[in-house]
Amino acid sequence: MAPSKSTVMLTIANLFIPIAILTFASGFFPYKPFLPGLAEYEALGFGLGAPPKAPFDKVIFMVVDALRSDFVFSDESGFTFTQSLISNGAAMPFTAHATSPTITMPRVKAITTGSIPSFLDVILNFAESDTTSSLAAQDTWLAQMKAKGSGKLVMYGDDTWLKLFPDTFDRADGTSSFFVADFTEVDNNVTRHVPEELRNDDWNTMVLHYLGMDHIGHKAGPRSPNMLPKQKEMDGLVQQMYTAIESQKHLANTLLIICGDHGMNDAGNHGGSAPGETSPALVFMSPKLKKISAGLESPIAPSDEFQFYDTIEQSDIAPTLAALLGFPVPRNNLGNFIRNFLPFWSSGNDQLHILLANAKQILNVIAAAHPASLFGEKSSQDCQKPSSDIEKLGCDWKLITAQLEARSHKKSGHSDSLHEDLINWSRHAQTIMSSAASNYDMTKLYTGQAIAMISTVLAVFTAAPVLGKSPLFALITLLYSIMMFASSYVEEEHNFWYWAASGWITVLIFKTAKSSLTTSFSCVVVLAGLRFTRRWNQTGQKFAGEPDIARTFLAEHTTFLWALVFAMYMWNCYSLSSTGFPHLPRSIAKGVAQFLAVMAAAFKVAFTHEDAPELLDWTASKVAELTTGFSLVNRARGVFIGIGLALAQTIGAEYLSAVRRHRFTSTRTIHNLLTLLLMTQSRATNIPLLMIFSAQFHLLFNLDLNLTEVTITSLVFQYMSFFAFGGTNSISSVDLSSAYNGVSGYNIVAVGILTFVSNWTGPIFWTSATTMMLLRLRAGGEKNVLLKYIALQTVFAATGLVFIMAACTVLRTHLFIWTVFSPKYLYSMAWSIGQHIGMNIGLGSLLFWLGAY
Repeated sequence: MAPSKSTVMLTIANLFIPIAILTFASGFFPYKPFLPGLAEYEALGFGLGAPPKAPFDKVIFMVVDALRSDFVFSDESGFTFTQSLISNGAAMPFTAHATSPTITMPRVKAITTGSIPSFLDVILNFAESDTTSSLAAQDTWLAQMKAKGSGKLVMYGDDTWLKLFPDTFDRADGTSSFFVADFTEVDNNVTRHVPEELRNDDWNTMVLHYLGMDHIGHKAGPRSPNMLPKQKEMDGLVQQMYTAIESQKHLANTLLIICGDHGMNDAGNHGGSAPGETSPALVFMSPKLKKISAGLESPIAPSDEFQFYDTIEQSDIAPTLAALLGFPVPRNNLGNFIRNFLPFWSSGNDQLHILLANAKQILNVIAAAHPASLFGEKSSQDCQKPSSDIEKLGCDWKLITAQLEARSHKKSGHSDSLHEDLINWSRHAQTIMSSAASNYDMTKLYTGQAIAMISTVLAVFTAAPVLGKSPLFALITLLYSIMMFASSYVEEEHNFWYWAASGWITVLIFKTAKSSLTTSFSCVVVLAGLRFTRRWNQTGQKFAGEPDIARTFLAEHTTFLWALVFAMYMWNCYSLSSTGFPHLPRSIAKGVAQFLAVMAAAFKVAFTHEDAPELLDWTASKVAELTTGFSLVNRARGVFIGIGLALAQTIGAEYLSAVRRHRFTSTRTIHNLLTLLLMTQSRATNIPLLMIFSAQFHLLFNLDLNLTEVTITSLVFQYMSFFAFGGTNSISSVDLSSAYNGVSGYNIVAVGILTFVSNWTGPIFWTSATTMMLLRLRAGGEKNVLLKYIALQTVFAATGLVFIMAACTVLRTHLFIWTVFSPKYLYSMAWSIGQHIGMNIGLGSLLFWLGAY
């Protein structure tokens, strides 16, 4: 039987969605161009002579992942030895501002090249097998240290460094950064190499990247009871290395640096632009620093939120190391030499040489992106009224050049005003180049939008028969789409869906009140459930970290938490025992259901015991003790295999049956097994939400809803549940805690699927629940229910995508393009491809087919 015209149009519309997304993304997230080759010292002229001598010849660069500034500098810090070095002048502390996206790969790029990384690195950061993000062809301070030939380079820790810098390190031992369940062994594997390397005298660069603190944050937040011991552990390493520098002759000229690649927010996550995420600590340490520093008070209170001592840009590390270690500034650097270190050189000529070399290198980067004539000696622009920031920069450079010429003729030794002018010019140039629009491919942007618009038109034509009968659906789609142009609405999108869900249930209350007060009361109960879900996890930006049910109430009432968790497992077990596995004898069906529930509940207790032991009450702790001896990986695999076998038996038995009278019951069994899988991938504090959703589904299922009402219910509850589980439009809310359940090594497909399931648990539940409601409509005589449902969902997905693309295009020079709109586009990719095509169409169609045919 040939497919209908509507089916063909709808298929084409949905095929166009990923094509539009990828086309637009390739133009919106291009790789930024860079100047190839290694920088070399060049004659600066103006009578400045050769580069000044460097005070250090070795560096230990210790990165503590997610080392927020207050973890080192506040009075609650465990870094007591580091604070003592700050007090006596042997250490210089800073807050190193990290620009968004605050995740490891782009931050390491900024630290080593001094440049501003591409936002596309957000995606590459999760694709650990990716090699296209390598910095092998770019100039970095690591490449410069290797080119010096004064020693080997060694690295221990996060294997991101090995992917970024292939064939750079002579000795290395990498560790995957995504095994977030572990924060002990992952650091011990780094520390075990330190004593031996401190005895070796054949290296000039040692990079250490510790992941434990970041993992603690992801697991239990910055206030985890494991955080202070981890800080003390890292401080002990600092003491061990500093003591070696003091006592061992071959380390006498070694600079020790400890820094964070990014910080973390109050939930322990990162990726966004909240103050805690963008404020990592940075400390330079050496006995030599006492010559230029009398010491600073430590610990201290922040001058502003997470701002301790002087604030610099992370990209400033690269040019500062260039002067301190004696190599040319990396070619793509936009960072500024940290002026606090200028006293190392008593000569005014040396100080000027350092500042001018830094400024001229930034000048080369600007000249590559803008007309070189603006900065040449014969520049002809009108400096009385410069028409742009770049022209103003060119005019200021002309003034600086004139001052340098005058100074060289006078042969003067010092010029404080010239120092200030160079520092201000470099800082201004850094600001302009950092905030400048990316090199967007406008043709691809417009092509992607055009394809998305075609998809929208095809979907509208397909859904036309039902779209005209659903003005509320059209209103929700229109309001959501328009909202994409406002940064505040994007950040606080959860409020829209909470109000949409509450408003929609209120409409159903008034509708059902005309026919049945009992049915209307069911809607009131659903509405009451929404009130709880809204307070479960505080999300967005405005109230992030505020008290909520999951992180405040349940964390303080662990007995109540586990009563709810075990109640949900018992509910699921009862559902499977009473009506599940229709082709099995009841006694065997009950045994299978109980075995699965016990195995899944035991895994969740054991997982929480490792993940967040402070959430365990006495009963859960005893359960954890009874089940010791099995690894979490094997337990998770046991749950997955058990659920998989149960699914296979349910589907196979139904289709091998001569009389298929249990189709709907089998589909409900699959729904309950899927719910058990979602519980496995959820944090313990979020499992009670699935109990609320299950109750809401039971009440909504018994309402007499038509197709458009089912579609609206599905749409608003999918989005509402995503935010109720703690989701946001910020990269920092991506939950990686369950990404490695059952995985012993990095597998990008397995980890990607598990990450998606754990973050889209609520929407996936409502996809399955919606299929049950669609099957009920089909049983009642409604025709083409699945086609009409998918058509309406496609209208929403495609329309929203068009407006998100338009917002990113129109607002591409907006202040929040990289902190708000770009992350939103990444989320729209996940919603459109993962949830809409993968779940609503893929999983939904499969379940519908199993229950209908």
